[in-house]
Amino acid sequence: MTDRPSLPSTSRSLPIAMLRARETMMAPIRHMLNKAGVTEQQWRVLRVLDEHGTMDPKDLAQGASLLNPSLTRIMQLLDKKGLIARKDHPTDRRKVLVDITEEGRVLLREAAPESAAIFARLEERYGREKMEQLLDLLNELSSVDLD
Repeated sequence: MTDRPSLPSTSRSLPIAMLRARETMMAPIRHMLNKAGVTEQQWRVLRVLDEHGTMDPKDLAQGASLLNPSLTRIMQLLDKKGLIARKDHPTDRRKVLVDITEEGRVLLREAAPESAAIFARLEERYGREKMEQLLDLLNELSSVDLD
């Protein structure tokens, strides 16, 4: 017998439950993104830029839940595809700003019907009220500082 604390069952482990839910949610999304020719991370960057407009890469990384080195690689790929544009910062020559291009917006618009259908199916099966509650709880959880 050891004095080590017992761990909850994996069905009651928050990290495992969140990963399982993510995989359930992402399976149809990945299929949609594959057809659109972008990765999950690239999609998040495009969505954040579309929603917020021109951004500093540091803020973009935070908004898209990416590490800065990953964002650098993603921006290079999206730039090559013509989906984003980088430009010099107007007051600080060491910095760049990033924005979505019209081609990037077209990609989002073309994927929108399938994305909406995926979320409509989820809402139909899970319920609108539960979806709103889940989103509120996840957003609240995201703001908790565990350090």
